[in-house]
Amino acid sequence: MITFLVCLTALIVAYFTYGKYLERVCEIDEKNPVPSQKLFDGVDYLPLPRWKTFLIQLLNIAGLGPIFGALLGAAYGPVAFLWITLGGIFMGAMHDFIAGVISLKNDGLSLPEIIGKYLGNNTKIFMRIFSVLLMVLVGAVFMSQPAELIASNIEIPALEKPFLENTSWEVFIILIIILAYYMLATLLPIDKIIGRFYPIFGCLLLVMALSILYVLLTQSDTYTIPELTSLSNQIADPHKFPIIPMLFTTIACGAISGFHATQSPMMARCLTSEKQSRSIFYGAMISESIVALIWAAIGMAFWGGVEGLNNAIAEYGGSAARMVNVITDTTLGHTIATFVVFGVIACAITSGDTAFRCARLIVADMFGIEQKSLGKRLWVSIPLFVTGLFIIFALPFQTIWSYFAWCNQTLAVITLWCITVYLAQRNKPTAIGALPALIMTYVCSAYIFISPMMCNMENRALAYALAGVLTLLIAVAVYLKGRNSLKTT
Repeated sequence: MITFLVCLTALIVAYFTYGKYLERVCEIDEKNPVPSQKLFDGVDYLPLPRWKTFLIQLLNIAGLGPIFGALLGAAYGPVAFLWITLGGIFMGAMHDFIAGVISLKNDGLSLPEIIGKYLGNNTKIFMRIFSVLLMVLVGAVFMSQPAELIASNIEIPALEKPFLENTSWEVFIILIIILAYYMLATLLPIDKIIGRFYPIFGCLLLVMALSILYVLLTQSDTYTIPELTSLSNQIADPHKFPIIPMLFTTIACGAISGFHATQSPMMARCLTSEKQSRSIFYGAMISESIVALIWAAIGMAFWGGVEGLNNAIAEYGGSAARMVNVITDTTLGHTIATFVVFGVIACAITSGDTAFRCARLIVADMFGIEQKSLGKRLWVSIPLFVTGLFIIFALPFQTIWSYFAWCNQTLAVITLWCITVYLAQRNKPTAIGALPALIMTYVCSAYIFISPMMCNMENRALAYALAGVLTLLIAVAVYLKGRNSLKTT
């Protein structure tokens, strides 16, 4: 419990200390005009109240990540607490905050255009393709899982033959309904659906976490949280799943996630003052880290320790959704657990539709297509939805998720290097971005050589050495690129 409480306190204190420091570094000034004032279009550039923007941002970046990822990541042991806390404070929240501020100061530009401005045109071209594909992957993941969860919790008249080999007619019907909703949320002005309902779902995400926190604090004799006594890897198969890089990709939302930087421009277009940046960008990420910390703690405590959690993961076939259902049904009662299942579905769906909306904005920025016209929004969106639906039927969920995990953290790496160059151009402390960039570059490089989904090298020493070489090459390339950009500014 002591480790957990120390980490929880550190996250809260960081908002008022490190967050304020970053605010000064980025020269936040409430007198500066914001995109919603300069480029108001009533669709994407539209001012919203701070409390709404915060809850929408929280829901956009969180979804199921800090619940499912933290629950599975807790299988590595209390070292997960350390990663969530330090990663959340110095990597994730910093990454979200400065990426959001850069977009805010550049008229709400989407992430690929920002990265191109600081890392060059070739990187921008790559990022345009990479980001759109990642957003469609996210949209596909969060169409398929809610559809299966809904189908398993409600009665739909059974049909004799499956639609496809791995997809029943029931799931297909729900997929089409979710897709129709996604189209509405992607195409309509941000205040019509997202602005009205997402604050409610954002509150639900927080209530779910606070309910579990209450259980942990009031029933500590029943649910004992393990203490951090070493950095040892306690997962069932530590050789196959070493802490570096596997923990760093398992717990992304809650520590650092590249997906977040794609979402920040959406909210940058809705802020009414630069002074809102810390609460919206840094604060939302700190809140997500707290949510992840709570779910990691209950994961270890509920099953009597890390070994019990690993056994539960094996028993439930790695289904975090089923594990969440068991935890909430036992600790909160069946009635509240039903609402939690609804919350899980809502969190998943809201991550998917904002991913598609973000993809639309990226494509629109890429080709300079104005988005005030519904026809042009539709023209951009339809190919994205068709691609997402194709991915669902073409690839197994585990394959989609595994590649998404690596792509997500690779996006964080690129964003961190962009932040480093941005800081260097303004004569600000580059270590703020460079140290996290180096760490995450090494993590993503190691994932290439170690992950079972990629090279899966048995010689770990060689894999880590190759990751170090790749990290060094990338760092040198960014340094040279950054030095050249400094000469031209």
